[in-house]
Order: sequence, then structure tokens, then C-alpha cells
Amino acid sequence: MPGYRGIWFTLGQRSEYGDKYSGGLGTYTANHLPVAIYHKGTKRTYFVYGGTTDSMARHLLVMVSYFDHRSGMLPRPVVVMDKQGVDDPHDNASLSIDREGYLWVFVSGRGRVRPGKIFRSERPHDITGFKEMYSGEFTYPQPWYLGSEGFLLMYTRYTNGRELYVRRFDAQGVPGPERTLAGMGGHYQLSWFDGSRILTVFNHHPGGDVDRRTNLYLIQSLDTGVHWTTIRGDTLVLPLRDTGSPALVRDFAREGKLVYLNDLTLDRKGHPLILAVVSRHHQPGPKGDPREWYVWQYKDGNWKEHFVCRSTHNYDMGSLYVEGRRWRIIGPTEAGPQRYGTGGEMAVWESRDEGRHWHRVRLLTGGSARNHAYARRPLGAHPAFQALWADGDADRLSMSYLYMTDRRGRVFRLPYDMRGPFEKPVRVIRQRVGGHQ
Repeated sequence: MPGYRGIWFTLGQRSEYGDKYSGGLGTYTANHLPVAIYHKGTKRTYFVYGGTTDSMARHLLVMVSYFDHRSGMLPRPVVVMDKQGVDDPHDNASLSIDREGYLWVFVSGRGRVRPGKIFRSERPHDITGFKEMYSGEFTYPQPWYLGSEGFLLMYTRYTNGRELYVRRFDAQGVPGPERTLAGMGGHYQLSWFDGSRILTVFNHHPGGDVDRRTNLYLIQSLDTGVHWTTIRGDTLVLPLRDTGSPALVRDFAREGKLVYLNDLTLDRKGHPLILAVVSRHHQPGPKGDPREWYVWQYKDGNWKEHFVCRSTHNYDMGSLYVEGRRWRIIGPTEAGPQRYGTGGEMAVWESRDEGRHWHRVRLLTGGSARNHAYARRPLGAHPAFQALWADGDADRLSMSYLYMTDRRGRVFRLPYDMRGPFEKPVRVIRQRVGGHQ
């Protein structure tokens, strides 16, 4: 494609203060991960996103590309799959790279209506051609590469609401038997693999109603998905059916609060960290306030809760970064031009005492015409490519740019219209109050 053009989407569930979520959702959802990976051998950050054909089109293209850290250039992005007739970024993709350098793109299906697809690049480290390796039912794919054993895929199927599953795929993409992890009526999950241990955090949808999403649960496996335990090592019988499971991290149902999962990672000692937004109502607008950002840390045998900040929307999604005792969050925590819409202005928050106190240290964007949303952290993020996101008008159909930021807080827009086969991203200067740069 001759440029980086993000998909615009609206769920169509409007209330007094606008849509439940809408806007530039090229890096949606938080449950598609990883969407970007830094590859040390090639010194490239490869990434996938939801693109489209032109500025005002609602035609989803599953895209792949990379940023070359040596040259500072981006190639023209490539369509892995044309989702003909689909405009829904729930069908976005996740990414994995095997040890030979082949890129694996896991394209999400949607319930039982559209199948999920797995594609592999025809050549190592190359994005110009892909081959379909598998087609089957999976949504919100989260692939983790296991080396010679292939992949462990964490995903969702629309059985009994939204149930969580795990499945092995061998090095050629051939699936093994699937296993149900949790089925309490519905869940959204975030998983993480540290090379020896897989962890997943998930919420619960009472009665299968996603608008009532609540609670936090976390389970782990030390043998790549065969046996599962609580964080304290207590053996679990799967699938989990009881909302009072010992895997429970935080009982928000008792408080009547909703939980929107953002990120899962590990602290410097390998303990899990969960980033989420807590709300009081599923609709946008003041009735859901306060929208509070928290980090939960497992430490000294207990879960510790750290308040970060407040924002304006349930789907204000950001990412958490750990640098020893210093933690950072990149996300749309500031009110944007569409105040009650998805996303806002991007900011960096920092804690230098492992989450106990947080300070906003930098505004990444300001004076924007469109809200910025879904700041995604690359796996093994390089200092020059810390996050990827998109913008879009949350109130009406608009074009959508894609952006990246570096460790210094410089923001770059990916070229929307490319004149040649390679171009550099364009530095964006934040607009200050009154429109002055």
C-alpha cells in the first residue's frame, strides 16, 4: 500500500455522550498481542495493524510492516489479508517471529461468524509475501513462541459467552488439542510469556454481559500450558467455573465496579504487574467517572494496589514499561478534542519507587484535531520505538494516522502517502495551549 492508513471504526452503541467506543482503532484491541516485536538480529521493529484503502474508507486490511533502526526508514506496508466487506478491527492481527526469522501473523476471527487465520511469511525477515497456514475458530489471538516446540496460542471462543482457551501449534502451524482455561460466562484476557512461564490475567462478564465486566483473576503455567496454578502455586482444576476461585486478585463485583484490562508484564524480580482502568458505568460520559488507572503488583505474597491517574473514557488504553525500579506508562490519559470519546492526548507517567507514587512527566501530544488511542508496547521494545498508536475523530468518520514514539518522548507520524518504496516517519511537534508550537 502507498502509505500507512489506519482503520476508523464505530461500534454503533451510542448514548448521551457518544459511542461506547469509536475512532482510529488501527492498534485495537488490548487483547491482540503482541502487535509489535523488536528483532535484534535485523535491528527492526516489526508490527501489524488494521489499515484501510483510503482516507474515508471503512474497509479493513490486515497490514504488516517494520521500522528499520539502522536507516530510520519504513517500507511501504503490505496487506497480509484483505478482510473484504469487514470494517471491524476486532479482526486485527497479532504477530510472532520464529527463530529462523519467519513472521507469523495471527489474524483474529470474530466469534463463529468469521474464522481466524494464521499466515507465515514466505521468506525470513521479509514482508512481501505470506502463505496461509491454518484457518479455525479463534478471536483475540495471543501467540507465544516456544522455540522448536512451536507456539502456544492463548485465545477466545464464543462458547458460553466468551470462554478462554489455550492451544499448541507446532513449528509448521499444525494445531494440537485445545483446552478451556476459564468459562464463568465470559472473559477478556491479557497473557505474558517470560521464556519459561506463561501468565494470563482476565476479568469476568456476569451473565455473559461484557458491559458488566468486573473482577481480576490471574493464573500461571510453568510447563507451557499443561498444568496451571495460582500465583502462589496452588494447583487449579480447569476450566475455572467459580467466580470465587483462588485465582481471584481483586473482587470488584462486590463494589459494583467495572474493569478494563490494559497491560500485563513483570517487575524486576519477575512478579506480575497488571495495568487496568476501573470505571463505574459502561457508557461514556460523567456517569462512569472516575475512570481510574491502577497497577496491581504481586509482592511479598500479596497483591498491592497502586493508583496512577484518572482519564475520561473506559477504553483509554495504555502500556506499562519496567526499567528496574522505574516504571513508566504511555497512554491517552489526558482529555482530547473529543472529550467523551475513546482516547485523548498521549502522556507519559512515571514512578521511581515501583508504583507507589506516580507523576506525569511528559505530554506526547497536544492541540490535536483527533483523539489518540491504544498505545501498544512492542515486545522487547527498543528505545527508538517505544509505542505504536493511531488517531481518529471519536465522533465522526475521519482519516486515521499512525504514530510511534521513542524513549525521549519524540513523536513521529508514519507517512500516510508515500512517494517512494521507503520513507522516514515525520517528527510531530506538540501543539501547545492556544495553538502555538
